[in-house]
Amino acid sequence: MFAVPLQVYEITRSPLAVGALGVAEMIPTVTIGLLGGAIADAVDRRKLVLVTTGCSSAVSAGLAAQAFAGLRSVWLLYALATVSASLSAINAPVRQTFIPGLLPADQLTAGLALNRLSFQIMLTAGPALAGLITAVPGLGLPACYLLDAASFAGSLYGVVRLPDLPRSAGAARPGPRAAAAGVRYIGRSQVLAGAFLADLAATVFGLPVALFPAINAERFGADPRTLGLFTTAIGVGGLVSAALSGPVGRIARQGRAMLCAVAVWGAAFAGFAIATTLWLTLVTLAIAGAADTFTVVFRGTIVQQTTPDEFRGRVTAAEYVVGASGGQLGNLEAGALGSLTSPTVSALTGGLVTVAAAVVIGWALPAFARYRSQPRTEPRQHPQPHPSPSGRS
Repeated sequence: MFAVPLQVYEITRSPLAVGALGVAEMIPTVTIGLLGGAIADAVDRRKLVLVTTGCSSAVSAGLAAQAFAGLRSVWLLYALATVSASLSAINAPVRQTFIPGLLPADQLTAGLALNRLSFQIMLTAGPALAGLITAVPGLGLPACYLLDAASFAGSLYGVVRLPDLPRSAGAARPGPRAAAAGVRYIGRSQVLAGAFLADLAATVFGLPVALFPAINAERFGADPRTLGLFTTAIGVGGLVSAALSGPVGRIARQGRAMLCAVAVWGAAFAGFAIATTLWLTLVTLAIAGAADTFTVVFRGTIVQQTTPDEFRGRVTAAEYVVGASGGQLGNLEAGALGSLTSPTVSALTGGLVTVAAAVVIGWALPAFARYRSQPRTEPRQHPQPHPSPSGRS
């Protein structure tokens, strides 16, 4: 997340080239993601994640190898980013299905918030640590890639310790028809469509990550430690809001609440665009991170509450495709507009358009805006976890 965009920028000095990473990652996300959801509905999800996680670790090792070799090949970085995105298009949505499969329905929102909290810890510590490592002579980007590859050991251990998560009894045979059926299911639900459109608006128009290296160079002398603080600030805001997200489960009008969070997200990035001091820049990014956490928790709760288990993998995959491809489209849009105008104009325009989009979606899809959370309270059947090597479960 930190090293690849920075390496591309160091090679090219072009915000557009950084934004083009979005294209390399968006294409496999869109083409593979929905099919991956159909596969997730038809196989043991834990075993599928074990395979994809192992392959992802190999890609990170490849990134480390090219950095240590000093290849400076943008096309190789794009290729490795494409392979990584292909694996994530299957891996990430399948991981999301673990939560409703392991928790009682009345704990779903809390489980999603806890999952988001772990993500925010990563988002807070990772870029800050990466910025420090990159600034140390003799370490730099190769060390970032190497640590990333090593970190997959923890991920694999976590997945190994999960119970089996077998296919749903009503799951369709995986393939294009099953994926298309999942898309049709979403299209029939104004609530799901509204949640996906709101998220798409936020990520396409209000996510100027591709502009971060250029804005950092323009305002703060291209210090890699400052660049790391940009993403860290988003993580800190999200971390605080995730830790204090207990009352979120008691909010009934979750559709309207999600639209409000999207509007705050856009307004915060508009503020980031015009901030002139480092402290104000970091505050606006922290506000954006807090709004993002609430958006994700609301969206995930809406999706999981309104989706039957036989469609869960496909709808969750569609949710991932919307979120990931929207972010990559947003990087491309922000980078292209930033190259044509300026990074400041691009970030400001995107933030304001996001606010307007939240208003339009609420007006055009009233069923989504009126959606009320109605969590079920019946307990789920809990599978037994695999024992640890010492025999403890």
